[in-house]
Amino acid sequence: MRGKLLPLAGLYLVQGLPYGLQSGLLPVLLRARGLSLTRVALAKGLYAPWLLKLAWAPLVDRRGSPRAWLTLSTAALGVVCGMLGALPPAQEGAAGLPPTVAALLLLLNLGAAVQDVALDTVAVQLLEPAELGPGNTVQVVAYKLGAALAGGGLLALVPNLSWPLLFLLLAATYLLATGLAWAAPALRLPQPQPAEPLPCRWHLLRAVLAVPGTLWTAGFVLTYKLGEQGAGSLFPLLLLDLGASAPELGLWNGLGAAACSIAGSSLGGALLARQPLRLLRPVLRLRLVGLACQTALLFYLDAGLGPGRVLRGVALLSLCLQHFLGGLVTSATFTLMMRCTQHAPRTLQATHYSLLATLELLGKLLLSTLAGALADGLGLRPCFSLFLALSALPVLYLGLARGVLA
Repeated sequence: MRGKLLPLAGLYLVQGLPYGLQSGLLPVLLRARGLSLTRVALAKGLYAPWLLKLAWAPLVDRRGSPRAWLTLSTAALGVVCGMLGALPPAQEGAAGLPPTVAALLLLLNLGAAVQDVALDTVAVQLLEPAELGPGNTVQVVAYKLGAALAGGGLLALVPNLSWPLLFLLLAATYLLATGLAWAAPALRLPQPQPAEPLPCRWHLLRAVLAVPGTLWTAGFVLTYKLGEQGAGSLFPLLLLDLGASAPELGLWNGLGAAACSIAGSSLGGALLARQPLRLLRPVLRLRLVGLACQTALLFYLDAGLGPGRVLRGVALLSLCLQHFLGGLVTSATFTLMMRCTQHAPRTLQATHYSLLATLELLGKLLLSTLAGALADGLGLRPCFSLFLALSALPVLYLGLARGVLA
């Protein structure tokens, strides 16, 4: 099993780099240049290609091998990073990202989304049912580690690391990952069947939804992160408004919180792999309590009291607690997703898992993208009260799980 998990870990780590770059570095960079919370949040529209994975997932299922798609998409990411290294970043006083940089970041997300479909398909076909727990722990932990290195790590180093050098290092990393994807013996899957005509979209969707447990799993992955993502995307920016520096946020919300998230995901792989549904409910309740404490802290700060040393420590604790509990929930959820996909025919697995992963991402992006507009339009108190209510939804939804998934 180790021979399978090590190359998967390396590739999932690389896959997390674009997300960390854009979720950890860019929002703080844009907010520090004076952009409103709404405009900062709308920059997440660059993630749009991740919501279109179903457009090419059937091709990964039926045209070529998943390993070939994985290799080509990883190489393309290296090319895009090399091009980004040749362009200047946003200038002081600019309204946002330069159009060319924004277009290349959109291409970076497109390549990463294709890579995601191919890598998840390789994992689904490679791992045995007994390996799903460790496999999904490796998936989530490695991805978060890559995101932390590209997000929080860069926030701490950004004064000393130039934009061109950053993307040249990323391009070299993708070049190494391309060689790993193509040459690793453990990633060699059985030869694919000869290409078949692609069925019409309606028949394909019906076949995917007919897989046992798909409808319940789709509903859960769409809703389980709504409140967490809304609150998590705003809280660090509000700390920035209250006097925290970008390097501090890089350590708190980047490396420190990512370390707690990774610890939670690792613990989740050990505790939740065999009975994920049984333990999800208490973990989701703990997450709800943690968000309630974080919300109470925010209301206290919003009353006009500045964050002293003690309050900053409490803010750090709340961020780390939420990321730890979020890591626990994520590992269990991805195990459920992959277990459900393994019930699908082999020629549908890329499409099936892409549907679940797209809905999972949509649920996370929906509130994190709209959170700034909600805060600007409604105010912080109604906004965070809404996030609390949304965090209670998955606890109630788990009551429908009996008999749905074996």
